[in-house]
Formats: sequence, C-alpha cells, structure tokens
Amino acid sequence: MKKNMGNADRIIRTLIAVIAAYLYFSGTISGTVGIVLLVVAIVFLLTSLVSFCPLYTLFGMNTCAMKKE
Repeated sequence: MKKNMGNADRIIRTLIAVIAAYLYFSGTISGTVGIVLLVVAIVFLLTSLVSFCPLYTLFGMNTCAMKKE
C-alpha cells in the first residue's frame, strides 16, 4: 500500500473519529445512527493510522506531499 494521505488529512480524520466516538459513548447520538457513526469513526481512525484511503485510489486522489527528486 502506497501512502495517499497527508498529515492534515490524517489529523482531521482522527479528530472526527474522536468526536464521533465521544458523541456515541456519551449517549448524545444513539440507535442506528449512532452505530453507523461509530463504524465510520473506526474506519476514519484506521485509515488515518495507515495513511491509506481506498476511496482515494478509486477517485485518483492523493493528499500526500509530493517528494522532491
């Protein structure tokens, strides 16, 4: 897997995941919407940890900084 996520993207995804998990575990959001939000938060956290987003490859996106050669 080639990295396709930059640092800013990783930080934003991690923050969204933390906020979503907080909303779920505090009981602010519950039910089906809460479970879906928690699954999205887990996916965001995992993709930010490995710096790879499979959807970016489908759309040809890359937020990783370009290396100077």
